[in-house]
Amino acid sequence: MKSSTDPSVAQRIMVRRSVRGLLIYVVLVVMAWCALFPLLWALSGSLKKQGQLNNSLIPAHPQWSNYHLVFEYVPFGKMFVNTVVYAGCVTAGQVFFCSLAGYAFARLPFKGRDTLFLAYLATLMVPLTVTVIPQFILMRTFGWVDTPWAMIVPGFFGSAFGTFLMRQFFLTLPAELEEAAILDGCTVWQTYWRVLLPHARPAVIVLAVLTWVTVWNDFLWPLIMIQRTSISTLNLGLVWMQGQYTSHWPVLMAASTLMLLPMIAIYAFAQKAFVRGIATTGLAGR
Repeated sequence: MKSSTDPSVAQRIMVRRSVRGLLIYVVLVVMAWCALFPLLWALSGSLKKQGQLNNSLIPAHPQWSNYHLVFEYVPFGKMFVNTVVYAGCVTAGQVFFCSLAGYAFARLPFKGRDTLFLAYLATLMVPLTVTVIPQFILMRTFGWVDTPWAMIVPGFFGSAFGTFLMRQFFLTLPAELEEAAILDGCTVWQTYWRVLLPHARPAVIVLAVLTWVTVWNDFLWPLIMIQRTSISTLNLGLVWMQGQYTSHWPVLMAASTLMLLPMIAIYAFAQKAFVRGIATTGLAGR
């Protein structure tokens, strides 16, 4: 019988590990290529002439003028500012109100707390399309149709997902932090604002990034609420360009690439905190 320390056995084990590692890297490369290829193709197409989209991935003569044409076809700068304002306001409201509600559900004992939280969480099962008509009626009643308020107010005061995210993170924080704050004479508000919220920075960044991306990419709600070009978003501008300049695909791809750049910058800036927040938010199963 051969010993487990036989060189041939050890060599076979090393070969198996090497093959397994190689297969993992191959699968990861294939998955990364499938995810990145549409982005690379859009970037490549934005630098080509009309009729050359199906040529090689690398353009022979980059047409940087396509990016200039984007600003001539639509008021891209104004739409960019509008989208930043909408996303920024909704993100600030979501972070504040969701963290406040999450702190209450996680730390403040009151009658019916768990039942109320479960009822609030159950709203996640309601499809978005079901609430579009009631929200539109409310916006029309308030006279906010085709105004910036229709883009900001509905998402400003928090969401069930954001509240759940913040509650789960607050549950992971040690109770000693809150007890020490109370012994120092802090009120409930001071305990939340000065003690626990700074420790919840990873969850706050996760919620902020997810909210920003959701508002930035939203198309259905702006399509229903906005008719004026002066307050439209980038997604509406891209659709209007597609309707008016259907044959100008390189310019449309240039506009799409410009829309994508802020998302890449935000993810690159908040990547570490985002991953950390995702990893630590669900640790508490209470």
